[in-house]
Amino acid sequence: MSDPRSTTPSVDPSRLVFVGGLHRSGTTPFARILGEHPEVSGLEGTGVIEDEGQHLQDVYPPGTTYGGSGHFARDPRAHLTEASELATPANAERLLAAWTPYWDLGRDRLVEKSPPNMTKSRLLQALFPGARFVMVVRHPVTVALSTRKWTHFVSRDPRKFASLADLVGHWLVAHRILREDLPHLEHVHVVRYEELVRDPGATFEAVRSFLGLTGPIPTDTVRGAASDVYERAWESYRRPVRPGGLQRSLITRRFGAEIAEYGYDLDDLMAYDPRPGTHLA
Repeated sequence: MSDPRSTTPSVDPSRLVFVGGLHRSGTTPFARILGEHPEVSGLEGTGVIEDEGQHLQDVYPPGTTYGGSGHFARDPRAHLTEASELATPANAERLLAAWTPYWDLGRDRLVEKSPPNMTKSRLLQALFPGARFVMVVRHPVTVALSTRKWTHFVSRDPRKFASLADLVGHWLVAHRILREDLPHLEHVHVVRYEELVRDPGATFEAVRSFLGLTGPIPTDTVRGAASDVYERAWESYRRPVRPGGLQRSLITRRFGAEIAEYGYDLDDLMAYDPRPGTHLA
Protein backbone atom coordinates (compact mmCIF):
# COMPACT_ATOMS: atom_id res chain seq x y z
CA MET A 1 0.00 0.00 0.00
CA SER A 2 1.38 3.41 -0.93
CA ASP A 3 2.28 5.93 1.74
CA PRO A 4 -0.65 8.40 2.02
CA ARG A 5 1.74 11.19 2.95
CA SER A 6 3.08 11.19 -0.61
CA THR A 7 -0.28 12.18 -2.11
CA THR A 8 -2.31 13.85 0.67
CA PRO A 9 -2.69 17.64 0.37
CA SER A 10 -1.38 19.59 3.35
CA VAL A 11 -4.30 20.73 5.53
CA ASP A 12 -3.98 23.01 8.54
CA PRO A 13 -5.64 20.97 11.34
CA SER A 14 -7.23 24.12 12.76
CA ARG A 15 -9.52 24.16 9.70
CA LEU A 16 -11.15 20.89 10.75
CA VAL A 17 -14.55 20.77 12.44
CA PHE A 18 -15.73 17.49 13.97
CA VAL A 19 -19.46 17.13 14.60
CA GLY A 20 -20.63 14.47 17.04
CA GLY A 21 -23.66 13.42 19.06
CA LEU A 22 -25.71 10.28 19.42
CA HIS A 23 -27.53 8.88 16.41
CA ARG A 24 -30.90 10.59 15.95
CA SER A 25 -29.73 13.67 17.87
CA GLY A 26 -29.79 15.91 14.81
CA THR A 27 -26.16 15.66 13.73
CA THR A 28 -27.05 15.00 10.09
CA PRO A 29 -29.37 18.00 9.54
CA PHE A 30 -27.02 20.17 11.57
CA ALA A 31 -24.01 19.25 9.44
CA ARG A 32 -26.03 19.65 6.24
CA ILE A 33 -27.15 23.17 7.19
CA LEU A 34 -23.64 24.11 8.31
CA GLY A 35 -22.31 22.89 4.97
CA GLU A 36 -24.54 25.36 3.13
CA HIS A 37 -22.32 28.21 4.29
CA PRO A 38 -19.96 29.27 1.47
CA GLU A 39 -16.91 28.96 3.73
CA VAL A 40 -17.71 25.41 4.83
CA SER A 41 -17.28 22.04 3.12
CA GLY A 42 -18.66 18.77 4.39
CA LEU A 43 -17.74 15.36 3.01
CA GLU A 44 -19.76 14.79 -0.17
CA GLY A 45 -20.17 12.00 -2.70
CA THR A 46 -18.49 9.45 -0.48
CA GLY A 47 -20.89 6.58 -1.15
CA VAL A 48 -20.96 5.68 2.56
CA ILE A 49 -23.82 6.04 5.04
CA GLU A 50 -24.71 9.71 5.61
CA ASP A 51 -21.28 10.71 4.22
CA GLU A 52 -19.80 9.95 7.63
CA GLY A 53 -16.03 10.00 7.81
CA GLN A 54 -15.95 7.08 10.24
CA HIS A 55 -16.89 4.78 7.35
CA LEU A 56 -14.15 6.05 5.03
CA GLN A 57 -11.09 5.38 7.17
CA ASP A 58 -9.23 2.44 8.69
CA VAL A 59 -7.47 4.10 11.63
CA TYR A 60 -10.12 3.47 14.30
CA PRO A 61 -13.14 1.14 14.35
CA PRO A 62 -16.50 2.70 13.39
CA GLY A 63 -19.37 2.70 15.86
CA THR A 64 -20.86 -0.43 14.28
CA THR A 65 -17.93 -2.43 15.65
CA TYR A 66 -19.29 -1.79 19.14
CA GLY A 67 -22.95 -2.44 18.38
CA GLY A 68 -23.84 0.77 16.54
CA SER A 69 -26.65 3.13 17.48
CA GLY A 70 -27.98 2.68 20.98
CA HIS A 71 -25.01 0.54 22.03
CA PHE A 72 -21.54 1.77 21.07
CA ALA A 73 -20.85 4.05 24.07
CA ARG A 74 -21.23 1.15 26.51
CA ASP A 75 -18.09 -0.50 25.15
CA PRO A 76 -15.00 0.97 26.88
CA ARG A 77 -13.01 0.50 23.66
CA ALA A 78 -15.15 3.14 21.95
CA HIS A 79 -13.80 5.86 24.25
CA LEU A 80 -10.53 7.04 22.71
CA THR A 81 -8.31 9.77 24.15
CA GLU A 82 -4.89 11.32 23.64
CA ALA A 83 -3.46 8.34 25.56
CA SER A 84 -4.46 5.96 22.76
CA GLU A 85 -1.72 4.25 20.78
CA LEU A 86 -3.59 5.54 17.71
CA ALA A 87 -2.54 9.14 18.44
CA THR A 88 0.34 9.29 15.95
CA PRO A 89 1.24 11.67 13.12
CA ALA A 90 1.06 8.77 10.67
CA ASN A 91 -2.56 8.12 11.61
CA ALA A 92 -3.40 11.79 11.21
CA GLU A 93 -2.04 11.55 7.67
CA ARG A 94 -4.02 8.39 7.01
CA LEU A 95 -7.26 10.07 8.08
CA LEU A 96 -6.61 13.09 5.90
CA ALA A 97 -5.81 10.80 2.97
CA ALA A 98 -9.21 9.16 3.44
CA TRP A 99 -11.17 12.41 3.81
CA THR A 100 -9.56 15.08 1.63
CA PRO A 101 -10.83 13.67 -1.70
CA TYR A 102 -14.38 14.42 -0.55
CA TRP A 103 -13.88 17.98 0.74
CA ASP A 104 -13.71 21.20 -1.24
CA LEU A 105 -10.29 22.24 -0.02
CA GLY A 106 -10.87 25.76 -1.30
CA ARG A 107 -13.21 26.38 1.63
CA ASP A 108 -11.98 27.53 5.03
CA ARG A 109 -13.72 25.00 7.29
CA LEU A 110 -13.73 21.26 6.62
CA VAL A 111 -16.45 19.30 8.44
CA GLU A 112 -16.41 15.63 9.37
CA LYS A 113 -19.63 14.38 10.98
CA SER A 114 -19.91 11.01 12.70
CA PRO A 115 -22.01 10.33 15.83
CA PRO A 116 -19.21 8.43 17.64
CA ASN A 117 -17.01 11.53 17.50
CA MET A 118 -18.53 12.30 20.90
CA THR A 119 -16.52 9.43 22.42
CA LYS A 120 -13.27 10.02 20.54
CA SER A 121 -12.93 13.81 20.52
CA ARG A 122 -9.80 13.75 22.65
CA LEU A 123 -8.07 11.39 20.22
CA LEU A 124 -9.11 13.58 17.29
CA GLN A 125 -7.78 16.66 19.06
CA ALA A 126 -4.45 14.91 19.66
CA LEU A 127 -4.29 14.00 15.97
CA PHE A 128 -5.41 17.45 14.79
CA PRO A 129 -4.34 20.19 17.24
CA GLY A 130 -6.48 23.29 16.94
CA ALA A 131 -9.47 21.43 15.47
CA ARG A 132 -12.94 22.47 16.59
CA PHE A 133 -15.71 20.25 17.90
CA VAL A 134 -19.48 20.73 17.82
CA MET A 135 -21.55 18.28 19.88
CA VAL A 136 -25.29 18.06 19.25
CA VAL A 137 -27.43 17.03 22.23
CA ARG A 138 -31.11 16.06 22.11
CA HIS A 139 -33.63 14.91 24.75
CA PRO A 140 -32.76 11.33 25.75
CA VAL A 141 -36.32 10.06 25.39
CA THR A 142 -36.68 11.51 21.89
CA VAL A 143 -33.37 9.93 20.90
CA ALA A 144 -34.47 6.61 22.37
CA LEU A 145 -37.86 6.64 20.66
CA SER A 146 -36.26 7.57 17.35
CA THR A 147 -33.51 4.96 17.66
CA ARG A 148 -35.86 2.17 18.67
CA LYS A 149 -36.84 1.42 15.06
CA TRP A 150 -33.26 0.17 14.56
CA THR A 151 -33.43 -2.22 17.52
CA HIS A 152 -35.53 -5.29 16.84
CA PHE A 153 -36.61 -8.31 18.84
CA VAL A 154 -35.77 -10.48 15.83
CA SER A 155 -32.54 -9.63 14.06
CA ARG A 156 -29.56 -11.32 12.51
CA ASP A 157 -27.52 -9.30 15.00
CA PRO A 158 -28.83 -9.78 18.57
CA ARG A 159 -26.88 -6.71 19.67
CA LYS A 160 -29.46 -4.63 17.81
CA PHE A 161 -32.19 -5.23 20.36
CA ALA A 162 -32.62 -2.73 23.19
CA SER A 163 -35.63 -1.66 25.21
CA LEU A 164 -36.60 1.99 25.48
CA ALA A 165 -35.09 2.07 28.97
CA ASP A 166 -31.87 0.51 27.62
CA LEU A 167 -31.63 3.24 25.01
CA VAL A 168 -32.15 6.01 27.56
CA GLY A 169 -29.49 4.36 29.72
CA HIS A 170 -27.12 4.36 26.74
CA TRP A 171 -27.78 8.09 26.24
CA LEU A 172 -26.73 8.72 29.83
CA VAL A 173 -23.57 6.62 29.46
CA ALA A 174 -22.56 8.47 26.30
CA HIS A 175 -23.18 11.89 27.81
CA ARG A 176 -21.26 11.06 30.97
CA ILE A 177 -18.29 10.34 28.68
CA LEU A 178 -18.87 13.65 26.91
CA ARG A 179 -19.00 15.49 30.24
CA GLU A 180 -15.71 13.89 31.23
CA ASP A 181 -14.04 14.84 27.96
CA LEU A 182 -15.25 18.43 27.53
CA PRO A 183 -12.72 19.98 29.96
CA HIS A 184 -9.92 18.41 27.89
CA LEU A 185 -11.03 20.06 24.63
CA GLU A 186 -9.62 23.45 23.68
CA HIS A 187 -12.32 24.39 21.16
CA VAL A 188 -15.76 22.88 21.71
CA HIS A 189 -19.33 24.10 21.34
CA VAL A 190 -22.48 22.29 22.47
CA VAL A 191 -25.70 22.68 20.45
CA ARG A 192 -29.02 21.70 21.99
CA TYR A 193 -31.38 20.33 19.36
CA GLU A 194 -34.37 21.85 21.14
CA GLU A 195 -32.86 25.33 20.99
CA LEU A 196 -31.86 24.81 17.36
CA VAL A 197 -35.50 24.13 16.47
CA ARG A 198 -36.89 26.86 18.72
CA ASP A 199 -34.49 29.60 17.60
CA PRO A 200 -32.35 28.46 14.66
CA GLY A 201 -31.11 31.98 13.97
CA ALA A 202 -29.59 32.45 17.41
CA THR A 203 -28.28 28.87 17.54
CA PHE A 204 -26.45 29.09 14.23
CA GLU A 205 -25.22 32.61 14.97
CA ALA A 206 -23.43 31.18 18.01
CA VAL A 207 -21.99 28.42 15.79
CA ARG A 208 -20.94 30.99 13.18
CA SER A 209 -19.11 32.99 15.83
CA PHE A 210 -17.48 29.88 17.29
CA LEU A 211 -16.15 28.85 13.86
CA GLY A 212 -15.16 32.36 12.81
CA LEU A 213 -17.30 32.34 9.67
CA THR A 214 -18.17 35.48 7.70
CA GLY A 215 -21.88 36.08 7.19
CA PRO A 216 -24.87 34.10 8.49
CA ILE A 217 -25.48 30.38 8.18
CA PRO A 218 -28.74 29.78 6.22
CA THR A 219 -31.47 28.35 8.46
CA ASP A 220 -34.48 28.27 6.14
CA THR A 221 -34.42 24.44 5.94
CA VAL A 222 -34.75 23.87 9.72
CA ARG A 223 -37.88 21.79 10.42
CA GLY A 224 -39.77 22.57 13.61
CA ALA A 225 -42.04 19.52 13.81
CA ALA A 226 -39.50 16.70 13.60
CA SER A 227 -40.22 15.51 17.17
CA ASP A 228 -44.04 15.58 17.02
CA VAL A 229 -44.45 11.85 16.40
CA TYR A 230 -42.23 11.01 19.37
CA GLU A 231 -44.03 13.45 21.65
CA ARG A 232 -47.36 11.81 20.79
CA ALA A 233 -45.97 8.33 21.39
CA TRP A 234 -44.47 9.33 24.75
CA GLU A 235 -47.72 10.98 25.81
CA SER A 236 -49.62 7.77 25.03
CA TYR A 237 -47.34 5.93 27.46
CA ARG A 238 -48.71 7.80 30.45
CA ARG A 239 -51.20 4.97 30.94
CA PRO A 240 -49.43 1.83 32.21
CA VAL A 241 -51.79 -0.41 30.26
CA ARG A 242 -50.68 1.14 26.98
CA PRO A 243 -47.73 -0.37 25.06
CA GLY A 244 -44.71 1.45 26.41
CA GLY A 245 -46.44 2.43 29.66
CA LEU A 246 -44.23 0.21 31.79
CA GLN A 247 -41.14 1.54 30.02
CA ARG A 248 -42.14 5.14 30.74
CA SER A 249 -42.66 4.30 34.39
CA LEU A 250 -39.30 2.54 34.56
CA ILE A 251 -37.46 5.41 32.83
CA THR A 252 -39.05 7.98 35.14
CA ARG A 253 -38.20 6.03 38.27
CA ARG A 254 -34.70 4.94 37.27
CA PHE A 255 -33.40 7.88 35.26
CA GLY A 256 -35.65 10.88 35.93
CA ALA A 257 -33.37 12.66 38.39
CA GLU A 258 -30.26 12.32 36.21
CA ILE A 259 -32.12 13.40 33.09
CA ALA A 260 -33.24 16.55 34.91
CA GLU A 261 -29.57 17.37 35.61
CA TYR A 262 -29.16 17.85 31.84
CA GLY A 263 -32.00 20.39 31.80
CA TYR A 264 -34.62 18.03 30.39
CA ASP A 265 -38.22 17.40 31.44
CA LEU A 266 -39.86 13.99 31.12
CA ASP A 267 -43.26 15.61 30.62
CA ASP A 268 -42.21 17.82 27.68
CA LEU A 269 -39.76 16.41 25.16
CA MET A 270 -39.10 19.79 23.55
CA ALA A 271 -38.40 21.60 26.82
CA TYR A 272 -34.84 22.53 27.75
CA ASP A 273 -34.36 24.58 30.91
CA PRO A 274 -30.70 25.20 31.83
CA ARG A 275 -30.15 26.19 35.44
CA PRO A 276 -26.97 26.75 37.44
CA GLY A 277 -25.10 23.47 37.45
CA THR A 278 -26.94 21.99 34.46
CA HIS A 279 -24.75 19.40 32.74
CA LEU A 280 -23.39 20.45 29.31
CA ALA A 281 -24.97 23.92 29.62
